[in-house]
Amino acid sequence: MVGVCEGTARQRTFPLPKAILIDMDDTIFDHALTCKAALQALRIGQPSLQSRSLDAVWHEYSRLLEEVHPDVLAGVVSPDRARQERFRQLAAFCGATISPSRGGVLSRIYRSHYQSLRKPVPGARELLGRLHGRAVIGVVTNNQVAEQEEKLTYLGVRNLIDLLIVSEEVGASKPDARIYEIALERAAAKASEAVMLGDSWPNDVLGARSAGIRAVWFNRFGQPNPEPNAVAELTSLLDPRHVEYVLSNPGAFSEGPKR
Repeated sequence: MVGVCEGTARQRTFPLPKAILIDMDDTIFDHALTCKAALQALRIGQPSLQSRSLDAVWHEYSRLLEEVHPDVLAGVVSPDRARQERFRQLAAFCGATISPSRGGVLSRIYRSHYQSLRKPVPGARELLGRLHGRAVIGVVTNNQVAEQEEKLTYLGVRNLIDLLIVSEEVGASKPDARIYEIALERAAAKASEAVMLGDSWPNDVLGARSAGIRAVWFNRFGQPNPEPNAVAELTSLLDPRHVEYVLSNPGAFSEGPKR
């Protein structure tokens, strides 16, 4: 984790890069814990999903989602069909056999819970408010445009975002360097004038680096670091001044600001 002199960080702002690119899901929007809460609500009255622990069901659901998501983005599978099949397989993971139509029913109940339980990652809204107007803020995300636009509006942060670069619209998905190059073009910034903040090591860290952009890894769940000290690492956004320092300073992974 990045070491920072908190007293100094709280007393001043830091010069930011021209463009700050930020991931959406699990960086701004708290997808993981919203998903877990929605599964918890869904399991009530659903014996087909109760034979395993909530954590086990959550991790399997996340695995299934990650597995099929590229096909949804590519248009190979419709979102509704993917959700239906996901819940059929999730029930099988719990030892139950359900029909595809029943999978669709569970998917719709889950979706209702998910939509009502959505919330931002702690500190994300405050961070965006602090950065807004001082750099070009661009969200770079793999998903559908309408869904990501609606999320930002629902979370009350759409007015704090200058650019929204979505895989569906640009025809390239993270970690493809092309989506980052498009983000740079729209921000009118060079790779050396930008930084990328995101939770996914392959998509956000390696993807950004493939386009020559400095990356900051948001490791909120304490995963093992594949390359210790290769990039700056954050475990929380709750101190926006601390995050600002890390985004502004290429050497932040090794030391904090000087007193």
